[in-house]
Amino acid sequence: MFIEPYHNQQNQKRAGWIEVVCGSMFSGKTEELIRRLNRAKIAKQKVEIFKPALDTRYHQENIVSHNSSTIRSTPIQASPEILLLSGDCDVVGIDEVQFFDSEIVEVVNKLANSGKRVIVAGLDMDFQGKPFGPMPVLMAVAEYITKVHAVCMVCGDVANYSYRKTAAQEQVMLGETDSYEARCRKCFHL
Repeated sequence: MFIEPYHNQQNQKRAGWIEVVCGSMFSGKTEELIRRLNRAKIAKQKVEIFKPALDTRYHQENIVSHNSSTIRSTPIQASPEILLLSGDCDVVGIDEVQFFDSEIVEVVNKLANSGKRVIVAGLDMDFQGKPFGPMPVLMAVAEYITKVHAVCMVCGDVANYSYRKTAAQEQVMLGETDSYEARCRKCFHL
């Protein structure tokens, strides 16, 4: 269970940090991101939320989880836009971070170094079971990492792989249950 760090509320610049929520498809990454961002809003913190513009599966702008939880976000084309749009907020949330270029690591570090709490969520592995985009580096520089798991659609065990049900070979292919299913290690390698 993730426990948010205690911060002294005096007039001193607080330290920022990076949280990574990762796992396979259908594991609850976006749901956990939304939960943390909503808690920050309840605490009266200023929150800015971003997602890659290419992710239009559920909504053009909002971040939407598989269980229909939703939160307003700003779609962006390139990771440096986040620096321009995050302003004086306290917390920055970024969904589907695996779809960003490697520059996202520098952006996230700059945000944390400026005193912001940065929460990113994304797939840690692609459909081939290989590390996905900037996720390995983000996990290396993060103060906190939460790996969430799905349920294997074949046997019911704990799943941490995203199995692609189509023959497409490109790394980035948006899809849902029509194209992907969560699988455990054994069933993924069948």
